[in-house]
This record gives sequence, structure tokens and C-alpha cells, in this order.
Amino acid sequence: MNRYEQQLASYATQVNDALRERLHFDRELRQIVVVDAMRHSLLDAGKRLRAAMVLEFGRLTHASREGAMALACAIEMIHAYSLIHDDLPCMDDDDFRRGKPSCHKAFGEANALLAGDGLLTLAFETAADAPLSDAQRVEAVRTLAKAAGVCGMLGGQVIDLGCEGKPVDLETLNTLYALKTGALLRASARLGCLAGNAGEELLETADRYARACGLAFQITDDILDVAGDAEKLGKPTGSDEENHKTTYVTLLGLSGARERARELIGEAGECVAAIPGNEFLLWVAEMILGRDH
Repeated sequence: MNRYEQQLASYATQVNDALRERLHFDRELRQIVVVDAMRHSLLDAGKRLRAAMVLEFGRLTHASREGAMALACAIEMIHAYSLIHDDLPCMDDDDFRRGKPSCHKAFGEANALLAGDGLLTLAFETAADAPLSDAQRVEAVRTLAKAAGVCGMLGGQVIDLGCEGKPVDLETLNTLYALKTGALLRASARLGCLAGNAGEELLETADRYARACGLAFQITDDILDVAGDAEKLGKPTGSDEENHKTTYVTLLGLSGARERARELIGEAGECVAAIPGNEFLLWVAEMILGRDH
């Protein structure tokens, strides 16, 4: 494990500990099934890439650890909520997530729906209570709302559902990916900068970096659905073809999709080239390109 992998793992451990603390409810609520469902989907899950981006941009802008951590937790709660709802039968109808039963398979559809709602609302509570200035908290909540809503992730899911079984051009696909996947990554970079009171120039640089990483991330997902290892992915491959979804692979072919992902990672690196201490951000971009799950 290289030092950047260790840094990402350290961020993930810190975030998991903070999330576990934020799911510590009063005794009368602790044992209700929806809290178990929230824990099932939120805790010890994934690389915590979005949270790491918050914390790293927070570090680069000298944000307080507590303020950045609160926003990192909020973004992970919203991400987990989106995955719970994405997996529901009325959406993508996936039975597994990260190698274990998806939330609705483990707890039933109604509890999964409520668990997602619970995580979404807890995310806004967490951001609103962050140990930051009033202006920072207001802007953080605004950033989260925009990224999660019709102008962000939710809008991307609507477009995705409407495109199933239909031919989709590259422009529409780029819009879909920018909203469904890119919006939360862009919000993550922005939240880290906001926690450190960064200026507009750095906010714009962080946004361009995250935008490129977000599209490359989704293209890599398209590639892995065709060429990935189901055991490493924790879910079956081939679902895009089975659901007649247009992807970068169906439009550009496997080699064309890989080339476009490489171009985007190059763009991401150029965006942060002038930021002192940018090594982890450069590694994250390369990790997105080379990931196998």
C-alpha cells in the first residue's frame, strides 16, 4: 500500500468513525429497524472518495478538521441515500450492493425508502450543525441541496430512467453523467473549499477538477460493467446491456471509452497542477482511471 492509498484509507477510517457517532440515536430510537437499515447502507461502505475529496480540499485550504469532517459526513449520507433508492425495484432493481444484499433486500422496500429519506434529512442536519460560520453553513446546505436535487443527482436519475431502452446521443449521456455522478463529486470539492474559506479562483479550479473526475468515474463504471470482475465489483456485470442502457462503451466502444477516460484524467491533473501539495489529488484521479471496483 503506497502512501496515497494509506491516506485514503485513513480518511475512510476517520469518516466511518464520525458517521458511526452521528448514527448514535437516543435509546428509544436506537433499535428501530430503519436505523439498522441506515447503518447497513452507510457504515464501512466503499472507499469514501467523496468524503476524502472534502477532507483533502479542506486540508489544502486550512479548514478546521471538525468543520470539514461534518461536511464529509453529510456528502456520504447523501451518497448512501441515493444508492438505497437507486437499487429499489422501481429504479434500477439491483439485489446486491458492495457484495451484500441491497437495503430493500435486507429490510424490505418500505424500510429502504425510509432509510434513504432518513439519511438525506440527517445529511442536512449534519451540515447545518457543522462547526463553521453561519455564512459557511448556509452555503454548504445550498451546495448539498443543489447537488442532490433536480439540478444535480436527482435530475440525472430522471434522465437515466427516461433513457432506458432508447437510443441516446453523447451529449445527452454527458448531461446525465454530469448530473447523476458528477454533481456529488463537484459538491465534495466545493464543500472542502468552503470549509476553508477558499477564494473564487480555487473554487473554480476545484470544480473543474471534480467535473473531469466525475465523468471519468462514470465512464470507468461503464467499462467495468463490460470488462470488470463481478466478484471484485460486488455485483453482477452486464446489467447495462441487459437493461438496454446506452453507455460510453456502446457509443464509443471499449477502446474509445478508455481513451476518453484517460483524456479526462489528464484534464483533471492539469486543473490542480498549480496547487501546492496536490499529490493526493493527482493520485485520486489516476486511481479513478485504474480502479477495478
